[in-house]
Amino acid sequence: MLRIITLNLNGIRSAARKGFFGWLGRMRADIVCVQELKAQPGDMNREVTRVGRLKGHFHCAEKKGYSGVGIYTRHEATKVVEGIGIPEIDREGRYIRVDFGNLSVISLYQPSGSSGEERQRVKFSFMERFFPHLKQLRAEGRDIVLCGDWNIAHKEIDLKNWRGNRKNSGFLPEEREWLTRVFDELGWVDTFRCVDCRPDQYTWWSNRGQAWAKNVGWRIDYQIATPAFAAAAKRCQIYKDQRFSDHAPLIIDYDYALETSVATSIAKQPRKRAVEAAPPAAPNRAARTAAS
Repeated sequence: MLRIITLNLNGIRSAARKGFFGWLGRMRADIVCVQELKAQPGDMNREVTRVGRLKGHFHCAEKKGYSGVGIYTRHEATKVVEGIGIPEIDREGRYIRVDFGNLSVISLYQPSGSSGEERQRVKFSFMERFFPHLKQLRAEGRDIVLCGDWNIAHKEIDLKNWRGNRKNSGFLPEEREWLTRVFDELGWVDTFRCVDCRPDQYTWWSNRGQAWAKNVGWRIDYQIATPAFAAAAKRCQIYKDQRFSDHAPLIIDYDYALETSVATSIAKQPRKRAVEAAPPAAPNRAARTAAS
């Protein structure tokens, strides 16, 4: 079995203080995708770059204390790619890809729009530009899984108070339709829902009120894969016995034999000419809420 874990850390040093790395060392994970590092390369000491047999690869944001993604792996990678080649996106440290033979694993942190209209426009712009990249990935013909915080709850089953959040970032009609297109038009698969179709399965809870205690949450963290790889998913778990951030680890086991090689190349994507995408018009929206 190949075990992949994804978690938004809400700060790698904060998660470390809450016991994340001790827990991770006991999970027998093959690959671990993390988001929202809130750290710079100089902050990455050996405590966070190597966890037992797991070796970390990171793409940090230029801005201090902001965003950043990483992938830990116990297997030797054949290739590591930081960013997608669009400067406005890559400077925020939102994408890193690690290849193992015919499998590519991507750690993704899609922007949140909950802080206001400006960041919602940034989120829409990201979605507009990222869609062709998702199409290009499908055309590679490889096994691929994108793990991370997509900041979108896809369906009503994916958040507790869906009625009260229909006009809030993370559950807007435009966002949900975009994710539907990712699945239906491009052929990507939500691997968690291949294994677990139950309601009340969430990965993020607001720090306000009693959201965690009452399980008033959102499922916004995914492992989204190409069909053949998604079909290999056998077991899944949202781990809630211990809290490391406002998100919970999503663990999925795949019946998949990993190809590895000792040769590793690390590359930053060449920067593409910035093209300002026209985001969809956005009406006034409040931050997503924990209660309706």
